[in-house]
Amino acid sequence: MFTGIVQGVATVEAVESRPGLSTFVIRFPEGSVSGVTIGASVAINGTCLTVTAQEGNRLWFDAMQETLRMTTLGRLAPGSRINFERAARIGDEIGGHLLSGHIHTTARVVSREQPENNCTLTFEMPDEWQKYLFPKGYIAVNGASLTIGDVEGNRFNVHLIPETLRATVFADIQEGDEVNIEVDSQTQTIVDTLARMGYERPRG
Repeated sequence: MFTGIVQGVATVEAVESRPGLSTFVIRFPEGSVSGVTIGASVAINGTCLTVTAQEGNRLWFDAMQETLRMTTLGRLAPGSRINFERAARIGDEIGGHLLSGHIHTTARVVSREQPENNCTLTFEMPDEWQKYLFPKGYIAVNGASLTIGDVEGNRFNVHLIPETLRATVFADIQEGDEVNIEVDSQTQTIVDTLARMGYERPRG
């Protein structure tokens, strides 16, 4: 499990692509992966991956075909910057909301507005996922727990403070980019349960 509090930004050093599998070599900031062992879970842009090898501050991860299909990881290349979060431990503070690291879909950035000391990103999701979007609800974008601002159909926005921009890859994101999305599990459960009872949420 993860908390959606991004612990930093790491850099992809190499990508080895084979049929149905990609191996990522990622360099992490000094000291950020101390104590990590083979088999540990780390969220890479919100996607839970398993450490397969380690050398100093560099970790290796394998992503299979289904993961590459469902996420933006297949677009990573040497030099790409990614959000990371190590798996939560019992007793850790939950500063965001609980995440599984299983990506539901991707979204496209349709606008970026950045007045002084503010940044608003607007995203467009596939239509089938709009039923889980609620103003002031939770959503995870590239592994970061964020509060939804406005919702209009299958579009929603988030408002980012300077610290979030400093500590994540959102400083780099531009219109047209794609991001990984994990919807809030409690919201999904409630919406799906009501739908099974015949209370379908109206679209729009």
